[in-house]
Amino acid sequence: MTALPIQFSDDQAAAFDSVTEMLRQAGVDLDDSLLQQPKGESGVMALMGKAGSGKTLLLAELYKALEQSGVEVVSGDYESRKKGDRRTLAILAPTNKAASVLRLRGVPATTIHRILYTPMYDPEYEKLAEWLTGKGEPPEIEGLTDEALARAAAFFEKNKSIPGALASAGLRGSDFITGWKRREEPLDIGFVDESSMLDERQFNDLKEIFPSLVLFGDPAQLAPVNQSGAMVFDALPEERKLELHRIHRQDADNPILDLAHALADPQLSFQDFERMIEDVSKRDDRVVWGQRVEVDLMARSPVLVWRNATRIKLINAFRTVHGAPEDALMEGEPLICDGIELPIKHRKKRLDLEARGLIKGAQVVYLGPGRKPGFSRLHVMGAEDPQVSAASIVKIEKPDEEEPFIPFAARMGATFLHGAAVTIHKAQGSQWGTTQVFAPDLYVAARMGRVEAGQPLWKRLAYVAITRAQERLIWVVRNRLAKPSEPLRIDDLRAAPAATLKLEVEGD
Repeated sequence: MTALPIQFSDDQAAAFDSVTEMLRQAGVDLDDSLLQQPKGESGVMALMGKAGSGKTLLLAELYKALEQSGVEVVSGDYESRKKGDRRTLAILAPTNKAASVLRLRGVPATTIHRILYTPMYDPEYEKLAEWLTGKGEPPEIEGLTDEALARAAAFFEKNKSIPGALASAGLRGSDFITGWKRREEPLDIGFVDESSMLDERQFNDLKEIFPSLVLFGDPAQLAPVNQSGAMVFDALPEERKLELHRIHRQDADNPILDLAHALADPQLSFQDFERMIEDVSKRDDRVVWGQRVEVDLMARSPVLVWRNATRIKLINAFRTVHGAPEDALMEGEPLICDGIELPIKHRKKRLDLEARGLIKGAQVVYLGPGRKPGFSRLHVMGAEDPQVSAASIVKIEKPDEEEPFIPFAARMGATFLHGAAVTIHKAQGSQWGTTQVFAPDLYVAARMGRVEAGQPLWKRLAYVAITRAQERLIWVVRNRLAKPSEPLRIDDLRAAPAATLKLEVEGD
């Protein structure tokens, strides 16, 4: 068995060895830190396990072993033209929020989009990126002092982020990234976290880029919409699927994970599960039996619901208690990106918006209006360069009304729904320190008796919802909303000015 720097459980060690053998076929020998030519395509492998089984720890250790063997990590921030005989690894997640969870653990993750589309750098700043990545001499750039360069180098040494390093030197992404292009050349090895969220199109795109692909996923989560309850790794041959069963020792004393795994009991009813939550809440403050929705949390941590009607009602209640006007957004209101509305001729602008984090499902905080009508200043949660100004179409849905209310809008741009409450489906891939789950919705799902992929739907919903909580779970049992203790705030997000994303309409 491979000598490991930490103590793995038996199934983690077996999974590590299986991936090691797969990588050996790809020409990367972790045992002897040797890089060779691939012996052929090693294909796709899935490493599955429920929350707390150690998937993320295993991913992090595999990344460290590959880096120590000389494999170059491609982050999507910048890619050197000096390729030579390098071997590459990219660590991917479907959303910025999911990628940021990995980055907080020291794993240089990026979004799938940032690997499919690569940035083109201004030649002057390309020299700076080459120097930071150890492939060039210290550059001389007008306006950048030795002190600024030292700040950039210190930041990159710790965080391995080119945009972050250049921002520490006083630059923004819009200063040095001139555009985006679809990746033409393949990479070597891809690790994909939260792979239960992948749809078939994304999966096929990734297989075109990576001859060796390892999917890390939770089979108990909800499958992507329109995939009939199936996940992309379900169709893999059995010998290509590894499953972790043991809860890792670091998560052994976690009441939230205990509740999540209790849902696997086929005899457990919704009423039994609620009694279990109430009992746990009496002896552990990490689980709360909530009598009302805590409105103060909703600006940064949305309430998780099942029904769309519940989501809309909670959003409007949130805006009402904060005194939000009918015809405008207030600074600090949360939004969820619902996609990009641009004609085909603005494909480059779509790439700009998506590359800076405005992909479908991205969580955003509204910072105020932009300088032009229809523009919004936004903070993209989880993005490495989070503050942008973009043409926006904001839609606020109203109860019992088919058409949403639009407080203001550009003719085209990024579209947003309000984010004070989100469906459990859309919450996949995200985690929050404290998470509120609206239990009356799950009770309705239980009463309906719906089944998905052989499991009662309410159990799948409950599992996904409660595992979004990193530290504290509030199980809200009544349809009530607390009053806010303070106004909405954005002062903690004003770290740097927003980079404007201009929308130039041709022929108008």
